[in-house]
Amino acid sequence: MTSNQVPPLKPGDLPPDAPRGLMARFRNYFLTGLVVAGPVAITLYLTWWFVTWVDGLVRPFVPVTYRPETYLPFGLPGAGLVVAVIALTLLGFLTANLVGRSLLDLGERLLGRIPAVRAIYRGLKQVFETLFSSNGSSFRRVGLVEFPSPGMWSIVLISQSPSPDVSASLPGNEEHMSVFLPCSPNPTTGFFFYVPKSKIIEVEMSAEDAATLIMSAGVVQPGTNDQKRAAALAGMANAARIANQASLQPPTPAKVEG
Repeated sequence: MTSNQVPPLKPGDLPPDAPRGLMARFRNYFLTGLVVAGPVAITLYLTWWFVTWVDGLVRPFVPVTYRPETYLPFGLPGAGLVVAVIALTLLGFLTANLVGRSLLDLGERLLGRIPAVRAIYRGLKQVFETLFSSNGSSFRRVGLVEFPSPGMWSIVLISQSPSPDVSASLPGNEEHMSVFLPCSPNPTTGFFFYVPKSKIIEVEMSAEDAATLIMSAGVVQPGTNDQKRAAALAGMANAARIANQASLQPPTPAKVEG
């Protein structure tokens, strides 16, 4: 063996940079698994929480004779949700006919005679009718407003125009719009205010994409493909694996010139 030759590695030897390659490989595999399993786990958890919550609300109204746990050795998750869906559908069917509308009007008149309950019921009814109306436009448009300071822009959900009483109290003659500014990462909280219509920049983005952007704090941008992002992470892990295998192979001995 000449001085220019490198001694071959023994089976138990590792090059100095092998631990770094192994850690990089482990990190990329871990991130890829997290991207795949994280959304699935959170979705399953939230779905389970909603189902058990509805079951807990509906179970007291179901007679013991009709409960699944009466005949089974275990509870049946989702039974209360099925009962709630059937009951709401039946209520909507009954309300659609003349008798149901008459009973509904009678109930609303009774609630209208109670001062405190009247304000709560009317407010909640207007909110539900606006949110679940098939032709409503509330919170279906996304815009940008200059908030909290000049030069800084925040995403808002555009609602309805203010009522005539509120519009008359707002300064200036310009038309205003009601907007809701969700907070990150919890979009259910935020700020509600009136903004001049000319100060709002509408964005071609759905409310679902805006909520995703806010909840992820800008990590997930609209238009990004989840499969492409997961494939990119998998590609990084594969590249790290190939680089690590190359580093573990013994180097080729240098040729000695005669």
